[in-house]
Amino acid sequence: MTLTFRCIADLRAGLTESPVWDDRRGTLFVCDIPGKAIIEIDLAEGVRRQWSFEAEVTALGLCDSGALVVALARKVIVFDPDTETRRDLWTGYDEPETSRLNDGKVGPDGAFWIGAMDGRADRKPIARLYRVDAQGQARAMEGGFAVSNGLAWSPDGRSLYHSDSRGPWIDRLDFDPATGEATNRRRMVDLDEATGRPDGGACDADGDYWSAGVSASVLNRFAPDGTLRARIPVPVPAPTMPCFCGPDLKQIAITSHRQVDAAALEDAPQSGSVFLAEAPVSGTPVARMKGL
Repeated sequence: MTLTFRCIADLRAGLTESPVWDDRRGTLFVCDIPGKAIIEIDLAEGVRRQWSFEAEVTALGLCDSGALVVALARKVIVFDPDTETRRDLWTGYDEPETSRLNDGKVGPDGAFWIGAMDGRADRKPIARLYRVDAQGQARAMEGGFAVSNGLAWSPDGRSLYHSDSRGPWIDRLDFDPATGEATNRRRMVDLDEATGRPDGGACDADGDYWSAGVSASVLNRFAPDGTLRARIPVPVPAPTMPCFCGPDLKQIAITSHRQVDAAALEDAPQSGSVFLAEAPVSGTPVARMKGL
């Protein structure tokens, strides 16, 4: 399978992540992690607005109100892009100073799920996955990760996908959308550098899981049982996360990073930018955070 990607935001940032489609505004929000910024992108016209923060911005989600729930390096805040007001939601992150929050997404339970990562070069499995509700109450749901990543839910909300980029592997858990309980964690697939270490993920309407193969310049499309259905080449060496977007969720955007060798960067100078293609299948809508 091949898709035709075009660059819709020529950012060339160190690391763009966490693309989120806002169906009300009709725009895409992404993070520039080292740039400590959130960027809003029109799919046809490019960058619309940008906001700076005091720390690395690692993940985003939408709230019922239209505000954004935002993971900074060591806390979660609520940010309104229209009024530019911001307030702390959860400040209880207590992992080592060398660690930070990483991939996050709002689940079908209406809570913000956010994983952490060991920030040292020699990463150890010390990080956890948290569930943060609208009252700012957080629970550690799982642990033992080097780089928690790849959060996505099946169309019926009954399966949670989660990866460890340094495992490297993808797990599948049973999920209860009413209570937010995630149980019965089991290995879906083990991966390697050549297949593509799993970075961010998304689910399509058919129930397949799309994983950014950050080490292999591909999107990997997996069936729920871990069968690799397709390896889709992308125009940059290090894609970081897919996101189904557009009015019918029939397009797919990818973010990327520039932390690659000089030869790869010369071949793909737009690394760190955001790209868009027509998708062969519609995506699963991502929930909004309830109560905010």
